[in-house]
This record gives sequence, structure tokens and C-alpha cells, in this order.
Amino acid sequence: MNKVILMGRLTRDPDVRYSQGERATAVARYTLAVNRRFKRDGEPDADFINCVAFGRAGEFAEKYFRQGIKIVISGRIQTGSYTNKDGIKVYTTDVIVEEQDFCESKAATDQYNGGGMQTANPSKPPQPSQAAGDGFMNIPDGLEEELPFS
Repeated sequence: MNKVILMGRLTRDPDVRYSQGERATAVARYTLAVNRRFKRDGEPDADFINCVAFGRAGEFAEKYFRQGIKIVISGRIQTGSYTNKDGIKVYTTDVIVEEQDFCESKAATDQYNGGGMQTANPSKPPQPSQAAGDGFMNIPDGLEEELPFS
């Protein structure tokens, strides 16, 4: 089975081209920056994964995807190779996108990018909801009896 699921941010706007012929097909190429869970000293903390979306998925990427937005994709890994102009064989690895979707609201993306149609107040950071010192939210008094588990 060849299946991959990735979540990350676009490093740049998608590069979209259309195939030649009677039925032109959109081919969108973009790079996804995917954070690594664990980081060792001296190693990068993200991987940059090349993705390719065809047809309607490519058109969707062209219309809605922009640098910095956080998306989730699923697809399959495809390897290939070609000989460059210097006669050197170059090996490639791409994720062929089968599904793609947004991971956050437009307001969160705009705030992350530091501009655009920012709806959040930049001088006031988001406030966590009644977090206790251990990082967990406090349960209001009297609610414990209503919980289906204990």
C-alpha cells in the first residue's frame, strides 16, 4: 500500500500549468513544509515535501492556496528520474495529491502571515480558556455530575 498523509504550510504559491491538447488539465506543484516531531542538534526541524495535484485538485490549489496557509493532504509517493542538461541523472520524489483541505481558518492564516485581511487584534494575543497550572482546562463546578464518565 502506498498512502501518505501530511500536514504543513505552503512554502510558496502553487505553480500551476495546463497540459496541451484538446482537454487541458491543470497541474499544480507546491512544496509543503512539514514540521518534524523530534529534532536533534544540528538537524533541520522541518521537511520540505514536493506535491503535485492534477485536474480539479490542481485548479482548487490555483484558486485557493497561497504561501503560508496550513493544509492537510493525502496521496501517494511517486519516484522518478530524469537526465538534466549537464547529463547527470536526477532522482525525484513527489507526493501525488488525492485529497487536500485547509487546516485552519483564513483569519488564523492571515495572522500567521502577518498581514492581509487580519481580523484578530495583533496587540492582544489570543487568551487560553481558563487553563490550570498543569495546562488542562478547569471543569466548572457542578458539571462533574453530568459527565458520562468519571
